[in-house]
Amino acid sequence: MGTSSGLNQEASDEQHRRSEIYTYEAPWHIYAMNWSVRKDKNYRLTISSLLEQYANRVEIVQLDDSTGEIRSDPALSFDHPYPPTKLMFIPDKECQRPDLLASSSDYLRLWQISDGDSTNGRRVELKSLLSNNRSSEYSGALTSFDWNEAEPRRIGTSSIDTTCTIWDIEKEVVDTQLIAHDKEVYDIAWGGVGVFASVSADGSVRVFDLRDKEHSTIIYETSEPDTPLVRLGWNKQDPRYMATIIMDSSKVVVLDIRFPTLPVVELQRHQAGVNAIAWAPHSSCHICTAGDDSQALIWDLSSMGQPVEGGLDPILAYTAGAEIEQLQWSSSQPDWVAIAFSNKLQILRV
Repeated sequence: MGTSSGLNQEASDEQHRRSEIYTYEAPWHIYAMNWSVRKDKNYRLTISSLLEQYANRVEIVQLDDSTGEIRSDPALSFDHPYPPTKLMFIPDKECQRPDLLASSSDYLRLWQISDGDSTNGRRVELKSLLSNNRSSEYSGALTSFDWNEAEPRRIGTSSIDTTCTIWDIEKEVVDTQLIAHDKEVYDIAWGGVGVFASVSADGSVRVFDLRDKEHSTIIYETSEPDTPLVRLGWNKQDPRYMATIIMDSSKVVVLDIRFPTLPVVELQRHQAGVNAIAWAPHSSCHICTAGDDSQALIWDLSSMGQPVEGGLDPILAYTAGAEIEQLQWSSSQPDWVAIAFSNKLQILRV
């Protein structure tokens, strides 16, 4: 009798575990990935390929809650020139705007997703191709971009040509373009309507205010010269804090913009290079980090600023099947984090 109930318990445990993790296998190595924001599109994500050729692919996938399967919609899969460095759905939780997806590679592109009606089927169409260098057919490749939540007509891009460009995507014009750093700019993040920050191969984090374009504030510089900073996350719940990743480093540097130059804490529990960071969309003191040690770690930073003997430990750890290259925390369903490693997309309940 005991054995039978033990088996039942095991089966229900297995069922419970299964419902915490869902996996999708793509036909190629996944690089860019992001969650949809709209409240009418739960469990919808986009992923794209990393292929060493001109033709790459973007897919829109969705978890079917009833079957526990993440499925790709062939009607919403499309070719993309070069591998996208980033993908983002429009930050429009209330579904007030067209259903748009943005991608960056050689240019910034906006794609319109149509759900289909009686005359037209579901499809994705290129809506805008935005090039920040009209004078030449060559433009500096885009490393990243961020969509302004407070003002969704604005997208800021970062480029290897040392510039950041702020686009008005409704008018399809450049709002502002500025030389942001001395070297390639690797990432950009909005901190409000007119404030953004960027990180660069020059090893600095700089904050810009669009009301005063001539000046920027250096928040942090790496101690070693010419050590690139490759990713930047700005805490939406508490904009005093941001986090950055040093290239090939296993630590994450957390900054308080009120006290430039000195990290408020360094997260040092990864065993290999960190590739991605995501602040919790619903809590001001939680952050997730992921890297080449195949680990995704969640940290509680509420004790930030107080010395912790031996350094801070994560409160949660998940080990994936390979190096994690991409990580996104769902803003519309904050119980879910998505990671990408090799050709797999996984969504995890946290």
